[in-house]
Amino acid sequence: MTPTDTTPDKPVSDVIVIGAGIMSATLAVLLKALDPALTIAGYERLDAVAAESSDAWNNAGTGHSAFCELNYTPERPDGSIDIGKADKIAEQFELSKQFWASLVQEGVLPDPASFIQSIPHMSFVWGAANVEYLRKRHAALLRSPLFQGMEFSEDPAQIAAWIPLVMDGRDPATPVAATRMAMGTDVNFGALTSSMYHYVKGLPGVNFQLGHEVEDFRRKDDGIWRLKVRNVATGESRIVRGRFVFIGAGGGTLTLLEKTDIPEANGFGGFPVSGQWLKCQNPAVIARHEAKVYGKPAVGSPPMSMPHLDTRQINGQKELLFGPYAGFSTKFLKQGSYTDLFRSIELGNIRPLLFAGARNLGLTRYLIGQVLQSPQDRTAALREYYPTANPADWQLEVAGQRVQVIKKDKKAGGVLEFGTEMVTSADGSMAALLGASPGASTAVAIMLDLVQKCFPERAASPEWQARFRALVPSFGQKLAPNPALTAAVRERSRQALQLEH
Repeated sequence: MTPTDTTPDKPVSDVIVIGAGIMSATLAVLLKALDPALTIAGYERLDAVAAESSDAWNNAGTGHSAFCELNYTPERPDGSIDIGKADKIAEQFELSKQFWASLVQEGVLPDPASFIQSIPHMSFVWGAANVEYLRKRHAALLRSPLFQGMEFSEDPAQIAAWIPLVMDGRDPATPVAATRMAMGTDVNFGALTSSMYHYVKGLPGVNFQLGHEVEDFRRKDDGIWRLKVRNVATGESRIVRGRFVFIGAGGGTLTLLEKTDIPEANGFGGFPVSGQWLKCQNPAVIARHEAKVYGKPAVGSPPMSMPHLDTRQINGQKELLFGPYAGFSTKFLKQGSYTDLFRSIELGNIRPLLFAGARNLGLTRYLIGQVLQSPQDRTAALREYYPTANPADWQLEVAGQRVQVIKKDKKAGGVLEFGTEMVTSADGSMAALLGASPGASTAVAIMLDLVQKCFPERAASPEWQARFRALVPSFGQKLAPNPALTAAVRERSRQALQLEH
């Protein structure tokens, strides 16, 4: 039976969000904080929130702040270090911390220890050329107030005191170096997302439904979006209506965006990348490591594949992971379909897909190599960061699925992007978020930009401007050129989130 939409007085939600991950949760909480009278409907095809990319086991959980991620600080041809992207990401994560701190203070979020912990962020390299790169990176980053306090060492004894597993059994003749930022964090985005949904679902005018899949979109002359929504359990479909729609369905966003038929969606494609972790099973080993240690990614690898030996706190349990090992799957979601990639191909994105593929043959070869890795290969990669690792202590776990953005480019035909991309309709009634890392960590910055773009008149009003500043005290100001403001907002966040540093 085809659902109909003939009832003239059918309810219309102010906002419809699709997907129950960190992005949709952040937007829903932010909008209700700005205007409690807004009505919000939400739909998630799975029977749980945060079950895909926001889940703790599917997400790196670093709290990406560019303290340790070396791909955010590329070396220029003249040998200098470009810290522009690092500054941007560090500032975006500070916005997230400010927002979470406000939600804790207002009683929206529970005990912050349920979702955020203090943990040093470290970069570790070996070899003379890499040591020189890390030295220059450290000096360049110290020029920004966002990286004040970062330590650097080439002393094996000092590094061993910081990260004993990494130095155990390492060849003393090999030059090594490390940077350490004590104020790093570990974030359980699954727990954070669940807490946000628990809060917002209890507010008046909010209706979130799990086990409901959005199948199609239509917009009539009245400007209202009609969404065809199917109950996954019963198979029954109905039409729901909304004035503004946000698609925050992770890897599922691209396929849904294509169904909206907005011109701005034309030309976007997706390249799926899967991942795996080695999870430590030995409590004695886990107890000896207390840091997130990132190294240099392999040539041709995607940013999500930066190797790291990673202390995590997941559901009250200390964990130790290494990876991720990249792979390729035609699924766009971990719980998706192997036809996802093929169903996303349409006339408007064939050319960008072909050109981006031709320009990234190295990435393709890298992924094929990762797929063909043996257990011995994975152990060898682990031992680059933990030389005395015993493979019996480690178990392979499947991580999340990511979809990297491919978009049109006038010069190149099509380019593969390794970040996030917000697509909005010209009238601001539809928005969709594509892409992957460092998405979750920068959710607040992304949603603040979305609200200002899609609700411009209300966002500019004195009432919303005051509320923005109450939730995010540095709103509208740049932290990088302002050491005093940076220090003040960090201390506020540290106290509210009960962080150690």
